[in-house]
Amino acid sequence: MVFLEHVFWVISLNTLFIFIFAFCPYTIGNVTIYLLGVLKPGKPQMHFHGLLTTLLGYCIIGITLVKLHALARLLRMRKSRRILGLCYIVVKVSLLSVVEIGVLPLVCGWWLDICSLPMFDATLKDRKASFKAAPGTSLFIHWMFGMVYVYYFASFIILLREVLRPGVLWFLRNLNDPDFSPIQEMIHFSILRHIRRLVASAVMFGSAVLLMLWLPISILKNIWPTFLPYTLSGDSEVNELSLQLLLLQIILPGFFEQSQTRIWLKGFIRIWCNIVAWFLGIRSYLLGSENQQQNAGNDDRQAPEGQGLGAAHQALLHRDVPVGFQPYEKPSYFIVRLGGLIVCMCVSLVIGSLLTLTIPVWIGRQCMALWSVGGHIGQTPTADETPPRPHELYTAAMGTYLCWIFSRGIAIAVNLFPQGRQAVMQKVKHWMSIGASYAMAAVIFVLMFGVVPLLYGLLLELVVVVPLRVPLEQTPILFLGQDWALGVLYTKITCALTLMGPDWALKRAIERAYRDGLRDIDLKFIIRDLAAPVIMCFGLALAIPYVLAHSILPIFFTNQHTRTLIARRIYPFFLIVAIIIGIIIFQIRQFKKLYVAIKNDKYLVGQRLVNYDHRKRKAEAAAAAAAAAQQAQMM
Repeated sequence: MVFLEHVFWVISLNTLFIFIFAFCPYTIGNVTIYLLGVLKPGKPQMHFHGLLTTLLGYCIIGITLVKLHALARLLRMRKSRRILGLCYIVVKVSLLSVVEIGVLPLVCGWWLDICSLPMFDATLKDRKASFKAAPGTSLFIHWMFGMVYVYYFASFIILLREVLRPGVLWFLRNLNDPDFSPIQEMIHFSILRHIRRLVASAVMFGSAVLLMLWLPISILKNIWPTFLPYTLSGDSEVNELSLQLLLLQIILPGFFEQSQTRIWLKGFIRIWCNIVAWFLGIRSYLLGSENQQQNAGNDDRQAPEGQGLGAAHQALLHRDVPVGFQPYEKPSYFIVRLGGLIVCMCVSLVIGSLLTLTIPVWIGRQCMALWSVGGHIGQTPTADETPPRPHELYTAAMGTYLCWIFSRGIAIAVNLFPQGRQAVMQKVKHWMSIGASYAMAAVIFVLMFGVVPLLYGLLLELVVVVPLRVPLEQTPILFLGQDWALGVLYTKITCALTLMGPDWALKRAIERAYRDGLRDIDLKFIIRDLAAPVIMCFGLALAIPYVLAHSILPIFFTNQHTRTLIARRIYPFFLIVAIIIGIIIFQIRQFKKLYVAIKNDKYLVGQRLVNYDHRKRKAEAAAAAAAAAQQAQMM
């Protein structure tokens, strides 16, 4: 009964939650739309009608709560005013969160797409057609790209704060500030202030996109007309979405999370700031004086000793991020110098974007031309035809990594050559020994980054994609490259979910592999406890249905249509069977736990069960009855 009571309360609370937070706002918004005459009975509904109607309902509820709160304050109804205020805060925080997390990245994504249309030789009509064909997918992709752009923009601002004088970026929120709390700001600040912040953020993001994307593309089209557009539809088997997701989830995080790349970028920013500060005479404003920097460093080092553990902890958290404000010396014609700083910044952004858009792609195209993948890339197109090109994601990725390797080699050479020939030879020997020790790791690389994603992607395609998208009268074509690319993403998502899930063997194996890393890699453990079980599981999941569908079941079914139906539906059937078995096992375990809980609640006294052995009691009762019967017979 206790279990059923809990189930009843969960269902009731879920129903109440859906009714209050979904049905009521939707109904209010829908009634408002019909009263305003936006939608009529014979008129088709707009895209995302339910979502927009619900948001409109929340806005109307918020306005109503404000009016009721003002009325309650006028009538001096304290309890009602407090309840209405709390309800308004909930609605306000919810709407602002939707705007900042959903709407602003979506606007940034659309603005990025609009400004990059000339780069891909596309038009607004193409984007409109794609939106009409798949509105949900279009919104999600634009939101994802906008979110990535906002994230890297914020990361760049954090990097700037580590270089510039504290107080230069006073107009931007410091995300590393321990007192920064976005929820508290949403609660305490007014709606008008939040609107001003959102408008300022949108203007800043939009201006940066214009400087880093639209203006360089326009200049590039005028200077080098044959370089653009980028080709995103090569002859590869891997489709565009797979490549873009692979770039966003694997390549970009792996490239930008390298500490050496961050150090290089920070050093380049410091060099640029020194040059511009010397040229404009604003070193004290931009970087601060050397004496102030030394004093700030001494204060940061001495503060933990005199202020206890809390100050030491704060100093440890902000060892790379200066906090506060440092005074500066204001030179003459300060406003003009600031204008020159803004102009230099804009010019530098445009030049840097031009180099980023051209150099990696050009290097990648030349490399592919040398490999005869597209030997026509370097040729000048004629007036009548445009030579085909490979997917630009390949060229950009190849060129970026080649540039990174070249820069890394230069940095290592600059550090090693002043140390002498002997130091260089020792370093080379050290690298050769490390390479020899990692030679066996190639097996792990092939297994974990080749076989496992391929099997995973192939299994999901046979289970989900083929039954849903390929009719029975058509033959499915499996692209292994696309399956591998999607399998990499599926594997990454599965690893993340496994690490967040309950404790079991696979989670312990993944955690140990992460802890060991490349330096302390245990090949035997990874092959035995990680690679072999996963490959065996995926292999059996692929092989058993295939053998049944093509070897055993055709003995009993001679109709070709039935055989095709079995071959197509056997993988989803096994998935459904596995899910049902898992649910049954889960329910059995839950009922066992419920049985133990009821038993302990009824019979457990301290650490002992009292009056629980019903079998013994039945045996004693039977023995007593038999003894009584014997005595009756004897009498």
